[in-house]
Amino acid sequence: MTSKLFASLAADTNVLAAAALGAAAARVFGRVDSPHIVTTEVNIQETARLLPRLAERYGLEPADAEANLIRLPLHVYAESYYESHLAEASHYLGKRDPSDVPLAALALKLQIPVWSNDHDFQELPLIAYPTAKLLKILGL
Repeated sequence: MTSKLFASLAADTNVLAAAALGAAAARVFGRVDSPHIVTTEVNIQETARLLPRLAERYGLEPADAEANLIRLPLHVYAESYYESHLAEASHYLGKRDPSDVPLAALALKLQIPVWSNDHDFQELPLIAYPTAKLLKILGL
């Protein structure tokens, strides 16, 4: 049961895009025992911006990928919710990859692990799971 491991995960752009494209990351969403997936408006906007090009690269219709993104069962937070943790997140990731700061701030605010295939999140004092490890932990 996943709730003993973690109840929620903060999902990065790369896993959101993979899920929207139907890759292995999509298996984490929508199961009864799946963790609650959260992200930021920034990550959703970045994913939506990248999806058309990625969909074409994988031979998918961009509109289908965008619809898949919209259907993902996740909670999207505005910056006003996690802004109290932006400075701390910037301390860990600001020099390495400033685009990761909003998701890091959300994870720090909620004190939850990050789900990302980006190694930058290893700098946080929180656990970061790549998709392959997460799938193994969840038995998917």
